[in-house]
Amino acid sequence: MIPPSAEQVRIEQAARREVHWRRWGPYLSERQWGTVREDYSPHGTAWDYLPHDHARSRAYRWGEDGIGGICDNHQRLCLAVTLWNGRDPILKERLFGLAGPEGNHGEDVKEYYFYLDSTPTHSYMRFLYKYPQAAYPYAELVEENRRRGRSQPEFELLDTGVFADDRYFDVGVEYAKATPDDVLVRLTVVNRGPEEATLHLLPTLWYRNTWSWTHVARRPRLRAGAGGGGFATIEAEHETLGRRWLHAAGAPELLFTENETNLARFPTRNVERPYVKDAFHEYLIHGRREAVNPQRVGTKIAAHYTLALAAGGKATVDLRLRDGPQTDGPFGGEFDRVLERRIAEADEFYAGVIPATLDPDARSVCRQAFAGLLWSKQFYCYDVQTWLRGDPAEPTSPVERAHGRNSDWTHLYNEDVLSMPDKWEYPWYAAWDLAFHCVALALVDPDFAKRQLKLLLREWYMHPNGQIPAYEWALGDVNPPVHAWASWRVYKIEQRLNGRHDAVFLEKIFHKLLLNFTWWVNRKDLNGNNIFQGGFLGLDNIGVFDRSAELPTGGFIEQSDGTSWMGMYCLNLLEIAMELGRLNPSYEDVASKFFEHFMYIAHAMNTLGLWDEEDGFFYDVLRLPNGSVQPLRVRSMVGLIPLFAVGTVGEEDLEKLPRFRARLLWFMRNRPDLSETVAKMNPLGARRRRMLSILNAERLRRVLKVMLDETEFLSPYGIRALSHYHRNHPYVLALDGAEHRVQYEPAESMTGIFGGNSNWRGPIWFPLNFLIIESLQKYHYYYGDDFRVEFPTGSGSMLTLWEVAREISKRLESIFLRDAQGRRPVYGGSEKFQSDPHWRDHVLFYEYFHGDNGAGIGASHQTGWTALVAKLLLQTAGHLR
Repeated sequence: MIPPSAEQVRIEQAARREVHWRRWGPYLSERQWGTVREDYSPHGTAWDYLPHDHARSRAYRWGEDGIGGICDNHQRLCLAVTLWNGRDPILKERLFGLAGPEGNHGEDVKEYYFYLDSTPTHSYMRFLYKYPQAAYPYAELVEENRRRGRSQPEFELLDTGVFADDRYFDVGVEYAKATPDDVLVRLTVVNRGPEEATLHLLPTLWYRNTWSWTHVARRPRLRAGAGGGGFATIEAEHETLGRRWLHAAGAPELLFTENETNLARFPTRNVERPYVKDAFHEYLIHGRREAVNPQRVGTKIAAHYTLALAAGGKATVDLRLRDGPQTDGPFGGEFDRVLERRIAEADEFYAGVIPATLDPDARSVCRQAFAGLLWSKQFYCYDVQTWLRGDPAEPTSPVERAHGRNSDWTHLYNEDVLSMPDKWEYPWYAAWDLAFHCVALALVDPDFAKRQLKLLLREWYMHPNGQIPAYEWALGDVNPPVHAWASWRVYKIEQRLNGRHDAVFLEKIFHKLLLNFTWWVNRKDLNGNNIFQGGFLGLDNIGVFDRSAELPTGGFIEQSDGTSWMGMYCLNLLEIAMELGRLNPSYEDVASKFFEHFMYIAHAMNTLGLWDEEDGFFYDVLRLPNGSVQPLRVRSMVGLIPLFAVGTVGEEDLEKLPRFRARLLWFMRNRPDLSETVAKMNPLGARRRRMLSILNAERLRRVLKVMLDETEFLSPYGIRALSHYHRNHPYVLALDGAEHRVQYEPAESMTGIFGGNSNWRGPIWFPLNFLIIESLQKYHYYYGDDFRVEFPTGSGSMLTLWEVAREISKRLESIFLRDAQGRRPVYGGSEKFQSDPHWRDHVLFYEYFHGDNGAGIGASHQTGWTALVAKLLLQTAGHLR
């Protein structure tokens, strides 16, 4: 038996709570400004209430942000990098980007940074930031993007010319843990430019402000400590975190201030203090020496290094954050050996995860996908009741907020480390995103994935009525119900990787999901006919209307996707109930419930108007107040989601559940009107399986004929969210003198629905492509090798459904891999990213991808669900199924 790697031992120690290896991690947000949590405006104008321009001077209420930073798991103490090139009007303390109303396609980060490596316990991490030597073009980026319309491309930082002649610094950040509470930090700066350039490097340590909001909170303290030969020391003291020491190599200038609002800029009723959050800006840029505390105490400190680097020159700065003082030399040989050992252990760990059968480029993409996923953890704090009421030491909260955003969610109290979609663009958890994150996370850290899934179902997250919170902008919005699917997949992945059957996890999840399933049935089936609504369901602008808003026509939409998601939900809960039924026969009755409920949903999908026999496709249906019915014939992902409602049951598994098997056979005999709708309960298929599916064989072939047509859904890079057919044939619905239109848009959105920063009218999205692949594999489990379809449609090439799934997977993987010309489709026409040796192998995992050329679009660091490419690569390599 192969012994576990050093990192695997740490993962197990953390899972058993024997050693707190996860106490410190990359839990610092990359954007706290412009969030709902920091918004105390009367009408919820979060982008305006605390914009980027305020962030350097106003203390945050609910979290902190920084560049390449870490903090403890309760975000009491934070450490990050601050930079100044001698030309910028402000220090580079945080990443800059456009607010939602400023961008021609919504919010958008305008920086270049990369998550290069991380182990699951963050025993080793590596991050890279590219900082221009010329003045950062803040105003130009805002003004030019504001000038551009939705039909024009976004104006990016590279477009400004600020990186011309490679006049920038590469700022590398590495962390290595000697012990859970002894964190080594190495900062490496390289001048990529042709001339000498100076960089002011200010590693910054500070406490999250938890004391300004009440009259009783105790203030923590940072103070200059006794240094040693060749290093400076800062002592930190906090009532719950205890004492810590930061050692900074060399002889940096230590600067001290308070992490408190500059009341000279933002007057309130509070007493003005002499030392405030933006003191280092004032001291360094404006020469105000009185801005920093000469007593060398505070709640925020910076160690100021001035680095003059020749062309191509490099400098290294080491720091060490510990739970005990070290006066005998925190740096030197021992420091280097720990760092080297953690790098070697990271390599060892990933050698056990990523097979050598993948080529080096694919292995690099896979490892960076995991790195981005692990770097995207964030401490998230949001107490809705306190947020709505306001704080005792602050001005009275506007009365409008009492009945405004999230006022129905006063039970919600979040104070946890969560997996974020993107820590700049979406620095808040999103329920259905998180489900996909966990499937990828389970490949490297099943324990963390399980904890995340359980967390969203706890009483301080889930609404008392059973609804799972969506995201902070509207906790009551409805996302696709994929939590059961993710929980089952994580359970099976862990079982496959290490043989563990965590039935306790599955049982905890199952009981809470029963509440959520009941909420769906009671709230989203308006007519009680098993046809479901649900609103936008994560597919922002895919429909003719904003599906979450009141329809301009009146009436409501019966949703093909909403109903299909519920069919899938039934099958997921059926699988879980069957698994638990092997241990406890009482679950067999619950399995029967979900089997029968699925039968009713499948029957409704096929008989109540969602299937269009002429087109061979599923559509949403608009039911108007006058009783008339209007199919919305848009060929979109909405019509492909019925593929997801499929599952197979082995006859051997049924024999282990005699009560459930008897009920299933009784139902089939006594309700042939329903059981005939379901694809194949009899005869038994390949490997003695039965199949439950919304689509029978004929309808499956018809849907796949459209999906696998290169003039419709099939792109060289995956399955489009909207058919290419609608490029020249837009869908137009004329009602009450108004025209509603849907047209194929392969790149950014041309509409402002949901902020306009995402687009489901043509691009390729990883989560649904992943489910398509998985669903095709399930169909293959039943039909076997005899069931073949054309791939692509019209090609004459006949493939099994397993082979089709593999071909779609390869197209998705190719987005990130170098092609024959050495170019990555994800980077489109950007020559810097395609050919520069210091850029081309740093991979970004975008939110979605151009439907025709595979270029990355939207949030540039959405390694959450786009990290699923790692699982696809492992499947292609034969490492997983």
